[in-house]
Amino acid sequence: MTSRSRHPGDSAGQAVPGTASAELLRSEPGSRPRALLLSAGLVSAGAVALAAGALLPVIQGGSPGFTAAPLLVVLALAPAAAVLYAVVTGRTGLTAGLVLGLTALAPGRLLLDLQLLADGSLAARPELFLADRLLALPPAGPGLWPLVAGHLLTLAAGAFAAGAARDEAELAGELDGRRRWRLLGPVLGVAGGVGLLLAPLGSGNAYLLAKNAFEGPTVAMAGYLLLAALLPLTVLVAVSSPSAGVGKGGFAGAGLAALAVGVPPVIAGLVVDRLSVAPGSVVVTVAGLALVGLAFTRFDVAEVGEAVTGDQAGEAKLPGLFWWRLVTGGLALLAAAAAVAGALTPVLKANGPTPVPETPARWLLLGAAVVLAVPALFVFVPRLSAFARGVVAATWAGVVLAGAAVLSAALSVTEDKAVDPGLFGVDLPVPLPDKVGFSAGPGVTWTFIALVLAAVAALAAVITGVVERDVSDDDSEMDTGLDGTRASGNVLTPLVAAAVLAIAAFGTPVFTAPGYIAPGLWSDFGAASWGLLGALAVVLGLYALVPRSRPAAAASALAGAALVLGLRAAELPLVGSEYDGSSAGIGFWLALGAAVVTLVTAGMAVAGSRRAG
Repeated sequence: MTSRSRHPGDSAGQAVPGTASAELLRSEPGSRPRALLLSAGLVSAGAVALAAGALLPVIQGGSPGFTAAPLLVVLALAPAAAVLYAVVTGRTGLTAGLVLGLTALAPGRLLLDLQLLADGSLAARPELFLADRLLALPPAGPGLWPLVAGHLLTLAAGAFAAGAARDEAELAGELDGRRRWRLLGPVLGVAGGVGLLLAPLGSGNAYLLAKNAFEGPTVAMAGYLLLAALLPLTVLVAVSSPSAGVGKGGFAGAGLAALAVGVPPVIAGLVVDRLSVAPGSVVVTVAGLALVGLAFTRFDVAEVGEAVTGDQAGEAKLPGLFWWRLVTGGLALLAAAAAVAGALTPVLKANGPTPVPETPARWLLLGAAVVLAVPALFVFVPRLSAFARGVVAATWAGVVLAGAAVLSAALSVTEDKAVDPGLFGVDLPVPLPDKVGFSAGPGVTWTFIALVLAAVAALAAVITGVVERDVSDDDSEMDTGLDGTRASGNVLTPLVAAAVLAIAAFGTPVFTAPGYIAPGLWSDFGAASWGLLGALAVVLGLYALVPRSRPAAAASALAGAALVLGLRAAELPLVGSEYDGSSAGIGFWLALGAAVVTLVTAGMAVAGSRRAG
């Protein structure tokens, strides 16, 4: 038996000690022991470099806002200690996963540090530098270069660990179906990614303007966007790995890297004067801790030191189907409640005696909340839960569609707002005139929360679908609403027609009015267009999954897609009625047509399966 094969009775994931496979992990060339030792050495050298960078000034003549060196040294050395422990104990998969998890987030962390080189005065990094006076392009200090070297060494370590991770996956075989603990990982990855896009801390200091990823300086923005994309992607790769060791290591490595980004701003907000803790860093920290905690749970049917005992092998007591349905329905209802709050609270507030305009898109957001909340309620009804869950997996896109329109209206008005330096403790010799313009109101905050909760609810709905399918495959008497094999092949023609109509519906105006320029996909692309693009992507994705889905699942997905298209058509009465002289546009009729064709396709999917049975 070679390192790429195993007997049918061998356990999935890590090899059981004492077997030939376990010996091969230490002696076969396929396990790449030298490459893992080299990657562990590079990670350790990188950790030492990061610790050294924390002890030296990163800006010439500058200093951190608090004594952060001990904290930064611990955050730098802890991942290396974990990698060395995995190497010493002979856990090949865990070592490779840890290194790859750290490597995946190294590019984003490198860009965050390079912002100190581009313009340190704009970097919100009080653990490394906090200005006490106005500075223009302050020169980099000696501490910056060890930080850069540390990230580059971590990146190099990943190149040597990738082969070992691939060998571990091949040795483990196919991924086991009972993955319920693993499935928490993507939820945490998405939550952490969202947290990385928010402002890292709150600031009342005139020399540190804490902004979210999109408002910050260019290099830091690129770093946060890269981190926000790679964190959930890394977790998804770890989830999909057949090797329990690689999966656990990926979770732990990504979690430790996330903690290195999220913990310093939290501590700075607690101890530095005029700084405060912001939700973004808290979310990143909690997600990082939870990912590290998941690395201590059981991933596979049988792991090191565990014996397979009949039907109890690999049973995951939590979270079961009931809990996943509870989470899905609960998150969807919370997203709907946040959307209602976003629709009913002021989106803008005036900085002076100026009338506050209201955005008509708030009524569309209210409609999206209803479209999401109604099926979410039926997720709690056992016999209807599977169908309602499939609808929720589609209707969350309505919050994206409407929320982007609300945020676009707020951005277009507040982008040139005035700032009062007095809010930051700066005294000017000449008083400023009365402020004019608008700033974001509570409706913007609630709308953003609704978008985040809707995205997490959609991910939970997808994971619940995986668990439902596992349960229905294991227990033929389990009523999940997923009976049958696949939807009828007769649905392909109407699916293509519905897809064409949907693309046209989201790409053309639903209503026209004098002086009104509708956001589009091919022209007049703006912030609201991202909502159109996101909703269209969800609808087309559901169409693509229908031919491979079971009849009831296909019908629920198509029903949800039809609701999203109906919401698009509802822009005419909900938004268009706020404009004088408005009339139906071509997009209205296309959206209605696409919704009707989609519902007909759903009926054909169910009817075809019954005739086949």
